[in-house]
Amino acid sequence: MTTQRLERARAAMRDAGVDALLIGPSADLRYLVGYHALPLERLTLLVVPAEGDPTLVVPTLEAARAEEDGADRHVALRPWDETDDPVGLVRDLLGDAGADTGRLAVQDRLWSSFTLQLQAALPGADWVAGSRVMRALRLRKSPEEIQALRDVGAAIDAVHAAVPELLRAGRTEVEVGREIAELILEDHDEVNFVIVASGPNGASPHHETGARVLTTGDAVVVDIGGTRDGYCSDMTRDYVIGHAPAGYEELHAVLEQAQEAAVRAVRPGVPAAAIDEAARAVIRDAGYGDRFIHRTGHGIGVEEHEEPWIVGGNDEVVEAGMAFSVEPGIYVPGRYGARIEDIVVVTDDGVERVNHRPREIVVC
Repeated sequence: MTTQRLERARAAMRDAGVDALLIGPSADLRYLVGYHALPLERLTLLVVPAEGDPTLVVPTLEAARAEEDGADRHVALRPWDETDDPVGLVRDLLGDAGADTGRLAVQDRLWSSFTLQLQAALPGADWVAGSRVMRALRLRKSPEEIQALRDVGAAIDAVHAAVPELLRAGRTEVEVGREIAELILEDHDEVNFVIVASGPNGASPHHETGARVLTTGDAVVVDIGGTRDGYCSDMTRDYVIGHAPAGYEELHAVLEQAQEAAVRAVRPGVPAAAIDEAARAVIRDAGYGDRFIHRTGHGIGVEEHEEPWIVGGNDEVVEAGMAFSVEPGIYVPGRYGARIEDIVVVTDDGVERVNHRPREIVVC
């Protein structure tokens, strides 16, 4: 699959008039050669010319890790020592591609310190964003990628099935979060995040799990995700301890309707903004419009957050093979919050959910 991705990247480069693609430690690098590189002050850079063989420039002390991840099966490795000039090495590898007439696509999230050094070494080149090449490759998932998302979706479903046993009055958010992380690692390769947001903390969508003690009558938002075989899970469900606080059941019923409406809106040819509006209209009509403070969804794959963005103003139509979250939320400052999140895949004629746990409030 990796070799095919490199060939697809080179085809996309030719279509975009790009002479070389430069990729540093990132999801793009993992996607192309399988290497999970550390973001260090030492330069790691994949150099992919439109014509010619790709090369991974890597610090000597990291070369063994690159080999362990299998990068050398797909590209040549060019280790550099501490006293070498890695930017000069990249310049030499580029050759004519880095000349005055060359167009270089540099990965969007390469550190500015590296990008500026490369630009100084190649002053005549025309520089464009690497997403000009990489976006189309990653936006629509292959059948193998979709199966990976199903598998990791089932793995996070299993974790949420165990959450009610962990949520008890007298425990802290961080105690619960620690045990959830252990459960994630039973069927994931790594934990990406754990949000346990109880009571008023639930009104902060990206609450950092902390020392608050859970109490009877708390609503608890649990948003968790990890990575398995290179692909990410991301799922949110809502729980209450003992009983729901006043007004929460009514609020959650609206949220369930909104999430269902957005999922039903997903099919090829529908603008991303229309999916967002399907959820937002239900929440707005119920009087909670100002309490839905984020987009309805984000793409997912080798990164937790990637394109497409399911948000108002994004008129890009969704296509078969795209995968993204559908996660409307309602947040009442000082009281509680609620969010329901599933990952969905656009099919040829509709939508497939990859998460299947109940979406109603779970009483613990």
